[in-house]
Amino acid sequence: MSATMTVTMPIARPLQPPVGSDIDFGAQIDNIDLETLTDEQFAAIRKTLYEKHVVVFKNQHKLTPKAQYELTKRFDPVSENYGHGKTIDAKRSILHPDLKTVPHQPQVQIIGNGFVPSYEGLKNVQLRHPHHRTFHKDHIPDEQDYDFTRFYRWHIDAALYDLYPPQVTTLLAVNVPKGRRQTLLYDDGSNETMDVPLGTTAFVSGQRMYELLSPEDQEFVRTSKIEYAPHPYIWMSPARSRSTGLGMHSEGLELPDSELPEIDQKKIMVFPMCWKNPESGKLALQIHPSAVRKIHCADGTVIDDLERVRDIVYKLQRPAISPQYVYPHDWEDGDLVLFNNRGVLHSVVGAFKPDEVRLFRQCNLAASEPPVGP
Repeated sequence: MSATMTVTMPIARPLQPPVGSDIDFGAQIDNIDLETLTDEQFAAIRKTLYEKHVVVFKNQHKLTPKAQYELTKRFDPVSENYGHGKTIDAKRSILHPDLKTVPHQPQVQIIGNGFVPSYEGLKNVQLRHPHHRTFHKDHIPDEQDYDFTRFYRWHIDAALYDLYPPQVTTLLAVNVPKGRRQTLLYDDGSNETMDVPLGTTAFVSGQRMYELLSPEDQEFVRTSKIEYAPHPYIWMSPARSRSTGLGMHSEGLELPDSELPEIDQKKIMVFPMCWKNPESGKLALQIHPSAVRKIHCADGTVIDDLERVRDIVYKLQRPAISPQYVYPHDWEDGDLVLFNNRGVLHSVVGAFKPDEVRLFRQCNLAASEPPVGP
């Protein structure tokens, strides 16, 4: 770079939350070329991410899958493989119908809804937006499907078996249906609802989730660990979710170990309940509620009754998904959302008509190191 050239540094501004919102995270950065980031520009973006957890870049229509992968990888240069690895027994995994791989950039996945005749080397692709009727125990009546919706599944992007959870995820909106909004129902007796954009991605802060707890519960989550089920997305496949999308009903429907792919005990993941922010050192309550199996307590005891484990986790997490703490992103074509996968939970939302085409690119990479606890 010549001495006369100047580098445009990213300028972050807070997201504009909905009226009545109490979110304390999120930023937007305009006018930055993500294809040609300098080290200084990336350092500023990284700092913003770990302060604000969700960063929106506008007008990224021309971003290539290669550049999206390289941006994602920059947060963990040793990482290489897609965050869920090679899907074992894909037909039974609950993730199987929702993902297509970019042939020339296999770490980048295509998600969305509707028929796409051609995109990035893929031909005649039929995309299926996850719908809560396929995963929840009960669902909104079909005749109300386009007016009302739910959180599909609150989660962290992570295999939770063999591979460490990705540091970050990038989501690029290539094509977004516009026009309709939906009323999101919690349907849990709380009477809580939200007005949401069609097909929003909803985010909540794990840091706020921790801060909302009582001092006693904060002590519990700081000193306890979660053990995840082996091959969790196959294990949970016959079971059904709560209406809030926050964890599962306990009806004994999970697959026994004998019906799962071969289990290597060394690949079963046990993580702290709280993960430390690499910049601020603040703690985030980061638990994938659908995949939990056991709780390891500070005194060495293990809670292995699945219904009790789920009830404990639900009571810890539920306060932070109330409407005032949720950021539902209103997608526009060309939006790239970068989020701290070790500091937020997120959920797919919405019900599309068959002819409403939604096309997104997603990239996350299995991390080179496990999350750091308190």
